[in-house]
Amino acid sequence: MMYEGGIMKRIAMNIMLLAAAAAAGCTENSQSCGTAEENMSDKVVKTDEQWRAQLTEEQYRVTREKGTESPFTGAYWNCEVPGTYKCVCCGQVLFDSKTKFNSGSGWPSFYAPIDPKNVTTRPDVSHGMSRTEIRCSRCGAHLGHLFDDGPEPTCKRYCVNSASLVLEEKK
Repeated sequence: MMYEGGIMKRIAMNIMLLAAAAAAGCTENSQSCGTAEENMSDKVVKTDEQWRAQLTEEQYRVTREKGTESPFTGAYWNCEVPGTYKCVCCGQVLFDSKTKFNSGSGWPSFYAPIDPKNVTTRPDVSHGMSRTEIRCSRCGAHLGHLFDDGPEPTCKRYCVNSASLVLEEKK
């Protein structure tokens, strides 16, 4: 049986879209993953070797291996400089200093991302706990965890590792 070129192109596109969604960590049960088309449009995908060359050891451990920095040690846990926090891996805008608050946890905490589409969530049951992991939607970098004990207006606490962020100060 012969296939028409259009059918083969659609099959190839579907395979690429599924691969992009999988690379973004999206599954049927994932939250905030967006559509496969959205995920494929601006994804940053690199090899471990490329990430290691770009990031410090600590940044790599936190963002690519889902590590956590010790509390009260990161560059931004008590930073009050106005600006925008971006993903250290891909530069995507994640949080504004206007939504940052002192949670007392020892990590930078925000009550909302700049754009909900820029941060994805997924269940995390590692270390004998049930938590919600937060990741950069563009490159899949591990940022930290989301908790329901933040201030108004969202009552959310995006607890983020400083090693996953870079601050662009407001001028």
